[in-house]
Amino acid sequence: MTAESLPAELRRAIMHIARTPRLLVACDYDGTLSPIVENPDTARPLPESVGALRSLAGLHETTTSVISGRALRDLATLSRLPAEVHLVGSHGSEFDIGFVHELDAAAHELHRKLEVELDRLVGGIPGVSLEIKPASIAVHVRRASEEDAAQVLRSVHEGPCQWHGVTVTDGKAVVELAVVSTDKGRALDIVRHQAGATAALFLGDDVTDEKAFARLSGPDLGIKVGEGESIAQYRVPDTDTVATVLAFVLEERRNWLYGEQAPPIERLSMLANERSVALLTPDARLTWLCHPGADAPAVFADLLGGSGAGHFSIGPRHNGLPLGQRYLPNTMTVETRWSRLLVTDYLEQELASHRTDLVRVISGEAETSIVFAPRPEFGGVPVRLLQEDDGLRVLGTSEPFVLRAPGVTWEITSDGLHDTATAVAQPTPERPIVLELRCGTTDMGRHELTEVDRRERAGAYWSDWAMTLKLPSVETELVRRSALTLRGLVDTDTGGVLAAATTSLPEEIGGVRNWDYRYCWIRDAAMTVRELVALGSTAEAEGYLRWLHGVLATLAGPERLHPLYTLAGTQIGAEAVIDSLPGYSGSRPVRVGNLANHQVQLDVFGPVVQLVVDLAELRGGLRDEDWQMVRAMAEAVDRRWFEPDHGIWEERHVPRHRVYSRVMCWLTIDRAVALAQRYDREMPANWPALRDAIAADVLEHGWNPEVRAFTTAYDGTDLDAASLFVGLSGLLDPSDERFQLTVTAIEGELRSGSTVYRYRRDDGLPGNEGGFHLCAAWMIEAYLLTGRRTEAEELFEQMVDAAGPTGLLPEQYDPIAERSLGNHPQAYSHLGLIRCASLLAGTA
Repeated sequence: MTAESLPAELRRAIMHIARTPRLLVACDYDGTLSPIVENPDTARPLPESVGALRSLAGLHETTTSVISGRALRDLATLSRLPAEVHLVGSHGSEFDIGFVHELDAAAHELHRKLEVELDRLVGGIPGVSLEIKPASIAVHVRRASEEDAAQVLRSVHEGPCQWHGVTVTDGKAVVELAVVSTDKGRALDIVRHQAGATAALFLGDDVTDEKAFARLSGPDLGIKVGEGESIAQYRVPDTDTVATVLAFVLEERRNWLYGEQAPPIERLSMLANERSVALLTPDARLTWLCHPGADAPAVFADLLGGSGAGHFSIGPRHNGLPLGQRYLPNTMTVETRWSRLLVTDYLEQELASHRTDLVRVISGEAETSIVFAPRPEFGGVPVRLLQEDDGLRVLGTSEPFVLRAPGVTWEITSDGLHDTATAVAQPTPERPIVLELRCGTTDMGRHELTEVDRRERAGAYWSDWAMTLKLPSVETELVRRSALTLRGLVDTDTGGVLAAATTSLPEEIGGVRNWDYRYCWIRDAAMTVRELVALGSTAEAEGYLRWLHGVLATLAGPERLHPLYTLAGTQIGAEAVIDSLPGYSGSRPVRVGNLANHQVQLDVFGPVVQLVVDLAELRGGLRDEDWQMVRAMAEAVDRRWFEPDHGIWEERHVPRHRVYSRVMCWLTIDRAVALAQRYDREMPANWPALRDAIAADVLEHGWNPEVRAFTTAYDGTDLDAASLFVGLSGLLDPSDERFQLTVTAIEGELRSGSTVYRYRRDDGLPGNEGGFHLCAAWMIEAYLLTGRRTEAEELFEQMVDAAGPTGLLPEQYDPIAERSLGNHPQAYSHLGLIRCASLLAGTA
């Protein structure tokens, strides 16, 4: 029996409860784990159920228990369940997990009198037996004749069941008399409390299990086994089906906790158009796509939730491992190839702003398997698929979605909540199969342009731009790919710039350091478009400054700026958790939104003013609106530079007087003074003195003679890679011994092989993280400034080696496990690579 044989509603309920943070799975023994047999001493559990319970008990935040009317000793002997499965006997009067009901003298005396009286009542009656338990006595009549059984039960109920202090539990062909007040419902409550369970699943067949079902509420799930009246929500026919239920719970729970086999982060390739991004795995599985826009809810979130969270997969029906994946040169079009099969993917250009269209072309001659499983709103919306002549229509969502797929015949199945469409198709060299996912429209008609024309148009959009860049002679093609990636993170409609294409790719596998980077950070965006300016492209910087002017127009001044906004320039919502997604490789929680939105980060002005400087240099002039913004930012620094803040790393500790933030305040004033002098702008008379005062403050309080380095902040001895900006910014001459000592100190404490960590201090969050590619880039620049070119070249080579096969870099790298970490692709990482290549080539 397979999970598909279970009722759809039950499967849906199991899928839901399997995603609770702390799960308790509990069940009865006889008639649930073990079939009912004539001789209770021979009742053995089904091996499949035992295996499922054992495996469930071994999962993180998952507790299993068997709650039976049998004596605990007999239950343990018969079931042979492993110690990981907690046993509760005698309807809850015996526990194996460290607590039992202690009987006082009166209860002991009552137990003795019960045994004497019951022995008298049943003595000599064939098929009737007593089961003596520590706090109760059970009278079994299953093997007696109907007449004898009825007589015994009547005598027991009319006699000792009426005694004061006796608790009676009736079951199938059994009555149990306890000298303590207990039942399976109370037992379930005790186990639930000990486990701290957020939801409980209970399976049982007996009338005694109804008291457990009665304790279930909210997200809990009750399943009645067999016939008979019950208050349980669901019912299965027999113990064989119980084994299927437990196996399905195990599968869903394991997938939710640990995720399915996750591809290495750096091997994911990004598709992009003017306003949207998507990610492909190395085997052409669409694993991430949000709509409408990159910071919207995901339609396909396989990356963070496995296949159940949505995917669109294409591959050969047989021999599925691909031979390779690549970008077509100078484009964001991706080709994935197998022997006799090629899949080409791109996002269409020149669409209305509410549209996201993905074109997937299958060419070659191998029989091809296709799976289309959209899951809008991170899988939170039930999906129905309707097959029409030219494709599939997605029903039940607020946003319209269609898949145009002429000539493809689909088989649609349901898991009870979502539909999935599968097909087997046969391309030919003359007739490739074209699949068009259209988000934001109900139109499934033929496009006015051929697919070949649209592919050329999409490619030209990127290649025409790429050919205008002035690229360094060092790692030219990788720099070009990094520049294309940065431009792909730009929303050309609004000018906003994504920090990364994803949310919640972990900084530690299995850890909680999972953040949403699908927003526009004031600092990150300025640094991103500045590197494109350095390569000769100003459109992205112009668009970003328009975006920033628009944000500032809604505020009383730059001091009111939040560190980040949506791509549209609006405030982001509260940080929330998507409990239904297990996360990449089981790394939870999956977050949307970002609490850093409410932090004080005084460093953000520096990168913006530096961008204005570089752009004015390239333009040959300073625009009035840009100068007014610079002036307002400098005045904000004048008012607040001496305050503590949360800094570039957005630590969730109390604010500190951070060296990097103070250096960026200095840089804001220094560059503002330079702009005023260069372009003959009027400035407050105190700015030069303010610049000198901030610099003096950093040199006096940021330098720690004990550590022989500029530290993270004025109040400690911990080091931070961002403190390298004392020299990188020009505040301190790179030849100054204090800067050179700082480089050496940070190298010694924060560099590990091929990467550089941000810091090593306790930042208030559990777990660890990888080294940051951006920090490695800063170290490379520091090496060059201090005359250590060989070390700079070696570290740059190692940074290059960390890129994936298609040239993309996530945020971090773990030099111990030799794996990439963090959101992907990350703007910081690619802008760092571009700058280092330019510095090494002597063009920066």
